[in-house]
Amino acid sequence: MSLYKKCLILLWGTLLFAASTVHAHQQKSAISTVLFNPRTHNIEIMHRFDMHDAEHAVKEIFGKNADILNSAQTQTQFSDYVNKRFYLFTSDNQPLPLKKVGFESDGKFFWVYQETQQPAKLENMIVRNDALRDIWPLQVNTINIEGRGDLQTLTFSDSVELLSVTFGGNH
Repeated sequence: MSLYKKCLILLWGTLLFAASTVHAHQQKSAISTVLFNPRTHNIEIMHRFDMHDAEHAVKEIFGKNADILNSAQTQTQFSDYVNKRFYLFTSDNQPLPLKKVGFESDGKFFWVYQETQQPAKLENMIVRNDALRDIWPLQVNTINIEGRGDLQTLTFSDSVELLSVTFGGNH
């Protein structure tokens, strides 16, 4: 094999590695847990965002000076942004009033917390999660529903706006 071909293969491999590294930097995905807590009788919601995604998102949403790592103001703004883009509805399309609980940064992830009281009767629930999907069409938001029968997972991708879960029996 000629030196030219070896260099070309080495360059191609380096470019592929660099492209995959850049792509891996931003995940464009988030995971949320909706937990039916039997002790408190609340529905507790925990949204987990990759810190790299959150860093890029706040600059896109709030401007180039936004700093989710070091600015309490930016952290609050991002938390408020998430709170305004996540909804739970009863089967008859009545919104469940979600309260802000708080947020935290643990280095690798940024967490946003919400909660609401469990309705006395809830056979179905409709979920909407638009966080970051308004700025990144490829954003995928996964929701795990726990504590009410078997674990159920909802995935918001492409043009999906509303998904629902059905619970077996009253708890």
